[in-house]
Amino acid sequence: MKKELGKTYRNVYCRHDRCPVFSYRTGLTVYEESFIDGMLVSSGWNAAGYPLNVLQLIPSGIDHREFAEPQAFRLDADGETADSFLKFVGFETEECRKGTHAMVKLLCEHKNLEIAVHTYLDGTACFTRSIEVKNKGDKAVAINRFAVMSGGLEVLGDYHTLADGHNADEIYTLGYFDSTAWGKEGNFGWHTLQQDKTVFSGRFLRSRHRHPMFILKNKVMGTTWIAQLAWSAGYDFSFDYNSAPEEFRTKLAFSMDMTSHSPMLLLEPGETFMSPEVYIGIVSGDEDDAVNAMNEHLRRSVFYETEEITSKMLVGAGMGAEHDMLVSTTKKYMEQMAYIGCDVFIVDAGWYTEPFGNIWTRIGDWHPNEKRYPNGISEISDYCHSLGMKFGLWMESERIAASEIAEKHPDWFPVSRGGGTIGTFIDLTNEDAFNWVRSEIERVIREYKLDLFRVDYNVDTDTLLGYKDKNGRKEFNTLRHVKAVYRLYSEIRKEFPDVIFENCAGGGGRTDLGHIVNFNHTWVSDNQTAPRSFYITNGMSMAIPPERVDRLVAGMGCHTYASLDFQMRNAMFGHISMNVFSPPDAEDNLQQLDFIKHSIDLYKEIARPMLPTCRIYHHTPSTKEIQDGGFGIIENASPEGDVSMIGIFTFPCAKTDTVTVYPRGITADGNYEVYFDNTRSKGVRSGTDIINSGIRVRISSVMSSELIVLKKV
Repeated sequence: MKKELGKTYRNVYCRHDRCPVFSYRTGLTVYEESFIDGMLVSSGWNAAGYPLNVLQLIPSGIDHREFAEPQAFRLDADGETADSFLKFVGFETEECRKGTHAMVKLLCEHKNLEIAVHTYLDGTACFTRSIEVKNKGDKAVAINRFAVMSGGLEVLGDYHTLADGHNADEIYTLGYFDSTAWGKEGNFGWHTLQQDKTVFSGRFLRSRHRHPMFILKNKVMGTTWIAQLAWSAGYDFSFDYNSAPEEFRTKLAFSMDMTSHSPMLLLEPGETFMSPEVYIGIVSGDEDDAVNAMNEHLRRSVFYETEEITSKMLVGAGMGAEHDMLVSTTKKYMEQMAYIGCDVFIVDAGWYTEPFGNIWTRIGDWHPNEKRYPNGISEISDYCHSLGMKFGLWMESERIAASEIAEKHPDWFPVSRGGGTIGTFIDLTNEDAFNWVRSEIERVIREYKLDLFRVDYNVDTDTLLGYKDKNGRKEFNTLRHVKAVYRLYSEIRKEFPDVIFENCAGGGGRTDLGHIVNFNHTWVSDNQTAPRSFYITNGMSMAIPPERVDRLVAGMGCHTYASLDFQMRNAMFGHISMNVFSPPDAEDNLQQLDFIKHSIDLYKEIARPMLPTCRIYHHTPSTKEIQDGGFGIIENASPEGDVSMIGIFTFPCAKTDTVTVYPRGITADGNYEVYFDNTRSKGVRSGTDIINSGIRVRISSVMSSELIVLKKV
């Protein structure tokens, strides 16, 4: 655990030598851009706090001529470049809620576009970047390419003196989520960056379950970049690695693009489009240092409006159409969940259909079925409240399958390239459709007195690829629709500030930061079965702060594999949710429920107070590393280092039953009480001894676990 140095620092240092240069300094991160040759270009990075002209006459920034595409963003309009041949208009800064806001103003005269480059610095090692484009002309402009951030990352000369004889293929390691498929969210892997162009994609050319994030490690220099694109639709992340071994020289550039069919946007005269945000930073350190720097930035400057409710970290519970959902069954399960210490009970998909009815054919008919609830929803919501729990309902608000509504409003559905409508998906760029969806959400929350509102989104990637005719031109609808979705939930959340908003999207199909900023926590997968359940927790908590990562015990197949302690402890390293543990007509197994109750009590006592500010350490970050070694280890620790919770999980490939764990979230000073949950035993050791010698753990079987809690005494 690295201790932060002094107070946080942020500043934008602008100098005018041969050309305007903008030095963005936040914490120890320095990123510079220059306006030169009619372009805003990337000029390099530093992770030790130094502006790149610290030696005034020998600047260490990147020479933009090293790259064919040095632009700090990429923009094509009507098939022409709109990120070159620019005019510099001005630069200004101001203080705001997010910290220091800097804006570079540019003009693309040949396309009549005003471009504003926005940067927000908050003193953490990461910052926020977005691009604003305004059409100043008298006709629509087709946007065909839009990379929110791009350009040179670094140039290494004489790398052989640093790499101790290593070749160029051994310098960079790129980390990202390997799979785009449902149920394989969080499948994080490391990839050696080859001397060519590397691209990975999601939500357009690939499925939608790959979170848009990368971690890039320079193994020679000891630096690590981390970046996320806050975007719910298509993206490409590309890395152009150009090495000249005979010159002992390497060049690395990147680009973070939104993707769609072209044109992705017809920007009307006078219209302004604000890009999604990029969150990016660099640290001298490893992936844990980078992840914790990103979490600090997100907590401070992105999620700040939902901090109050999130900090409560209520233990969730619920049931859905995998049960009969009768009133008597619902009450039985509410009693079970209240016994083990749950704080909120959620009724999932099916509350609007008759018992054992098809839950998908009535999507859009958001009224409780009278056969299922003869006394209305209030009977079960009132009972839930009487047990001391809050009450929540599920809704898939962006789809309509109910025939009466669908037949009445055929214009509410997007049109495919073939001319037909796309499934049951609602086009939220249609203002009438948008207003209906919003009014139904508001009615459901008010009428059924919800404390929690769960949003689902069970669609395929191609549902976002509808198009519209605009004055004889075609515009694909992705960008406008996603922006409308963000607007919808932003407005609803502000309308109901005391309601908890939970995000789901067929599991982890919409976990990007652009969407989940409007939610208190997020369902990151519908695959809850071990061992993949741990891979998901481990990986997704590298992308999203753990207090916002929903993990489930029981339900969705969770009960089919692994020990009860494995299932329970996996969920304890995120935002915990529970499902039921026995049929409604069976006697409760109190031995089982008492272990669950014990674990929830431990979660509330140890994990929950520190989760909203905790540092997280992934001792086994990649899925392959876990599979090869047979152990998965994850640790949450308080920022001060006085409390640490470590989970050790065993897997079928384990070659031994014993592992030594070296805690990363504690300090060398003082003594720690070391508690082992399997035996409910504890002892005291010095912090120095634990850091140097580790903690030896034996777990007697695979697909099992141990939980260790360290508390400074």
